Amino acid sequence: MPPPLRIGIAGLGTVGAAVITLLGRQAEALRRRTGRQIAITGVSACHKAKQRGIDLAGFAWFGDCAALARSPGIDIFVELIGGEEGAALAAAEAALGTGKSFVTANKALLAKHGMRLAALAEEKGVALAFEASVAGGIPIVKTLREGLAGNSIERVYGILNGTCNHILTRMEQEALSFADCLREAQKLGYAEADPAFDIGGFDTAQKLAILTSLAFGTVIDPAAIAVEGIESITLADLEAAAELGYRVKLLGVAQRTPFGIEQRVHPSMVPKSTAIAQVMGVTNAVTIDADAVHELTLVGPGAGGEATASAIVADIADIARGVRSTPFGWPVASLSPARHAPMQLHEGGYYIRLSVFDRPGAAAAIATRMAERGISLESIVQRRRPGANIAPGGAVPVVLITHATHEKSVRQALEAAVDDGFLAEKPQVIRIERE
Repeated sequence: MPPPLRIGIAGLGTVGAAVITLLGRQAEALRRRTGRQIAITGVSACHKAKQRGIDLAGFAWFGDCAALARSPGIDIFVELIGGEEGAALAAAEAALGTGKSFVTANKALLAKHGMRLAALAEEKGVALAFEASVAGGIPIVKTLREGLAGNSIERVYGILNGTCNHILTRMEQEALSFADCLREAQKLGYAEADPAFDIGGFDTAQKLAILTSLAFGTVIDPAAIAVEGIESITLADLEAAAELGYRVKLLGVAQRTPFGIEQRVHPSMVPKSTAIAQVMGVTNAVTIDADAVHELTLVGPGAGGEATASAIVADIADIARGVRSTPFGWPVASLSPARHAPMQLHEGGYYIRLSVFDRPGAAAAIATRMAERGISLESIVQRRRPGANIAPGGAVPVVLITHATHEKSVRQALEAAVDDGFLAEKPQVIRIERE
């Protein structure tokens, strides 16, 4: 039997502790599956004396994670520190540079330095594995990189942030405001004290950057992603969506278009009949549209200690078997610079909520502005709440649903409508993601 595969783990928070527990619990099963014993030999964290609920007595302690990464006593370095720079980057470079395979859950590190780290892994002939970096326990990286290698992918999209999905679910089901649901998410530990990275869509964008590279063979480029968060979503939007047969989700979408690869993160209306519309709470989901399998949806826990540990241990098991997948599915040298499709060229249907002053000619003026830009309206509905008293000349809520049109046309028409002086507040625009 080959010698034990020796693991070093840096970062002993919730995920790190779960990895140690899972490797211990599944030790015999992993030995039978991989043909060799997997043994943790070293660990590193900021505070050695901290109580973590796990026994670290049998592991060598390293105060410096980069020293652990360079140690001759390990074969695989598992990075669970987080962050795109600093200790995580130094440890990644140290591990790969000394010929050790590197396993990480760090989406930020990969979004910024993934190409350089992948090139280093290829040069050294070792693995760079990151299943846990996107969608937690869902095996989306392996699916795109290996399971669908025989497919040409047209679109990959999904719910990649459990915090946002939890907030939108609670708003819809309990008729609570965004602010109330955010406070609740913070109390439950789903949202940080400063939630901007999650609710602003930036967490989703980092994950989408990784999926785009895997799906389309392009260089990772987070700056090419158009990003909008969920902060502007109101109960009125969710109610209108429900009446129209839709549900609002924060989606990350990468799509092949005639103009290039379109990458976008924003609230979307999805038909209730779709699988992704049924995904509620903190659960994640990813849908892939490809030529051979057509549509494939993977659903599962997107975060949490055990779910993330499951993905990390799966990567360790692959390395133990001798699997050395090219990190992003193609050699780094063959990845193409993404030919980006500007968001202005995005074509689709739109939900538009307006607050229109109840004045003669207002509706006609708005319709004219839409027609001037070639926008065809599927429906126009005045959504007065029952019993609402609107003073003469006061604002009336109006919802427009467009047929497929271009983003640029919608923005220009709404700018003209604002200039006409008939709107009481900034228009709300939500893209409709068709099946």
